[in-house]
Amino acid sequence: MSDDIVAEVAPATEPTVTTSPTQDSPATANGDTADASKKISPAELKKQKQAEKQAKRAQAKSSTSTPSQQQGPFKDGSKQQKDSKQTPKDDKSRPLPLRRRPSQTNAPAMKEQPEKKPKKEPKQAGLFFGHLYSQPKQQSLVGASKDVHPAVLALGLQYSSYAICGSTARMVAMLLVFKTVIEAYQTPPGNSLARHLTSHHLGPQIEFLKSCRPLSISMGNAIRWLKDIIIKIDPSTPENEAKRDLVEEIDIFIRERVTAADRLIRDLAATKIQPGDVVLTYAASSIVEETFLHAHKSGIPFTVIVVDSKPLFEGKQLARKLANDGLTVRYYLITGASHAVKDATKVFFGAHAMMSNGRLYSRVGTALVSMLANAHSLPVIVLCQSVKFTEKVALDSIVGNEVAPAEELLSEAERRDLLPLKSRLATAKNDDKSTLEDIPADTTDVLKWIEDAKNLHYLQVLYDVTPAEYINMVITEYGSLPPSSVPVVHRLSTNI
Repeated sequence: MSDDIVAEVAPATEPTVTTSPTQDSPATANGDTADASKKISPAELKKQKQAEKQAKRAQAKSSTSTPSQQQGPFKDGSKQQKDSKQTPKDDKSRPLPLRRRPSQTNAPAMKEQPEKKPKKEPKQAGLFFGHLYSQPKQQSLVGASKDVHPAVLALGLQYSSYAICGSTARMVAMLLVFKTVIEAYQTPPGNSLARHLTSHHLGPQIEFLKSCRPLSISMGNAIRWLKDIIIKIDPSTPENEAKRDLVEEIDIFIRERVTAADRLIRDLAATKIQPGDVVLTYAASSIVEETFLHAHKSGIPFTVIVVDSKPLFEGKQLARKLANDGLTVRYYLITGASHAVKDATKVFFGAHAMMSNGRLYSRVGTALVSMLANAHSLPVIVLCQSVKFTEKVALDSIVGNEVAPAEELLSEAERRDLLPLKSRLATAKNDDKSTLEDIPADTTDVLKWIEDAKNLHYLQVLYDVTPAEYINMVITEYGSLPPSSVPVVHRLSTNI
């Protein structure tokens, strides 16, 4: 038996011994293949394995249903366990069918969007003021940059809600807030205060204020002045000293260009009021209010007529303040301006800005009242600080203007009066009695009707332009001058 075992083992071991001489003897045939296998095996074996894996994955993706039908329940259970373990690998292939399913379910949602767009597009395209609606107004802190100072956030919300109204009040509030921003500023290492403060720190603050409400002419002039002061700071000055100098410069600017200028204009304008005059004014202006109070305290008996209009009704507050101080005041709406002008002897206006061509840019309705005054040969006097002068030229009130919010277009009483008219609107979709009964409780639906109507638009601009031929005099801190001298005074004030 032992001989048989040896005989059986010997032929098994012999090929291992005889293979080495056979590989060495044929040099032309087996030698080349051995060398090729030694060179290719380390690099291309991996590529072959990767190609096999990719082929298997491609087969698994293309035929996912066929293997499940051919395999038994035991193999299905084992595959489920493998799938649960290999979730990161399978997640790359699974999103493909999952991404297709939402696109099919969102198909009707994509059809709803073109239905809404045609309603809004013709409204903006058909309006002369359609470009004013392209800038949405920031009315909350959502979307505000993290670089915006908290004081600037609060000021911007006061701008958008009209809590701070008037170009002078907005400019002074902005400069006071910039004082706190500058005091809290710290120059990063490797930067200079003159370069980093204007572009990287004040820039986000100004952009947020712009998003809340467009900047007035006086605010733009103040910002340009402040940037010019910052750029001229010597880089060798310490940071604390430079910040202290900036704060002092802002205080000087407010004291000279606003406070002292208002006093000079007030004293000069009060001399234009004679005893027994009936002075008409439109809307509200802080410098006009100071002039009336100063003339009243000096003992001049006169009467004030306040003409007012939507959307802000600023004249109500002015009439209330003047009446509380003992002046005789009469209040008219813009619809009664033609009757109010008949009793007036002079017209005083405040100004949002004075353009370089002598035109007055002020609250909407000012041009109408000035034309009525010119028709009755009444002198029209504008009280305006030089900080509100600009080198810009305005030919109309269409290119540059500001749109009032739609919520202030109609008062609560006017919305309530319009509620029964919903059934007459062509865009009313639901004519059921149940909906008509629920309407009186929601007066905000009136604005939705206007938005849904195809041929109905709401528009309320805040400013208009008064031609220079309807203005007789402009009183500034430099004296009284004609409208044609506005660019000269502007050059003098900017060069100081």
